[in-house]
Amino acid sequence: MIQLFHDPNYNFIGRRRWAYLLSIAFILVGIGSMAMKGGLRYGIDFSGGTLIQVRFEKPVPVERIRTALDGIKLGESVIQEFGDPREFILRLPLQNASVEEVTAQVRGALAKDATLGAPEVRRVEFVGPHVGRDLQLQAIYAVLVSMAGILLYIAFRFDVKGGVASVAAIIHDVLVCLAAMSLTDREMSLPVLAALLTIIGYSVNDTIVAYDRVRENRGKGGRRAEPFAQQINRAINETLSRTVLTALTVFFSTVVLYLFGGKVLEDLAFVLTVGVVTGTYSTIFIAGALVVEWTEWVEGKMRRPKKVIAKA
Repeated sequence: MIQLFHDPNYNFIGRRRWAYLLSIAFILVGIGSMAMKGGLRYGIDFSGGTLIQVRFEKPVPVERIRTALDGIKLGESVIQEFGDPREFILRLPLQNASVEEVTAQVRGALAKDATLGAPEVRRVEFVGPHVGRDLQLQAIYAVLVSMAGILLYIAFRFDVKGGVASVAAIIHDVLVCLAAMSLTDREMSLPVLAALLTIIGYSVNDTIVAYDRVRENRGKGGRRAEPFAQQINRAINETLSRTVLTALTVFFSTVVLYLFGGKVLEDLAFVLTVGVVTGTYSTIFIAGALVVEWTEWVEGKMRRPKKVIAKA
């Protein structure tokens, strides 16, 4: 077996408070960013509306496109360059008109400006308001059901403390990914939701390996007497090479996908890349540390002397 670290003995559990501070600080910055922007920027899949992909004969400025669209009064539109200075994505709010009518109006408005050249409409997508709301609810249900399933599995396979700590680590990973999305102004879409669900499964995988190593070590002679924090720290160190090697293989794949997968896959690859990093981080610093905190709290409560009320 390949070993990146020779007999590692890092004090991860001892530095858990610094890890807590780092995670809380980043998540709070992300929440502040979402609050300032009025929440995440939802794609057409969730917010509803019309998406039109347009290609021009030559590079054109966004301001010129916006000026052309202002003439047809379709509301506040979002205009983004799509991997090429000649190609753009136009996101238009919901309209009373049909998709064909909206597309014809956009094509006509752009064609009126001779400096833009002849626009080529390459793609048109439409999502109604009810479909968008249903997709939002289904996304929330999917995340909650996946977390509940993980909690039940780990509680059955190991213990309740491990299950709750694993779910808390997953919530940490999801919040970090959402914070990174808000800070980089990326939109929430169905591919991004798929990436988040993938990260949920990936994140808990290495955590289960560490928990399993704790159980193996407890069965060895001389290890039962170790403090629980030391048992967790030993397990994390013993599985560190496996954790990092797994993360690196996935990380390299997601980076390549981000760099060469094109604009359509960019947000998905970005979330996967961030999720791989934070999933490895939470396996090492968060999941096991939370079990230690819970165990030490219970043990401290049991050692606390009980008050005896004297009878008069």
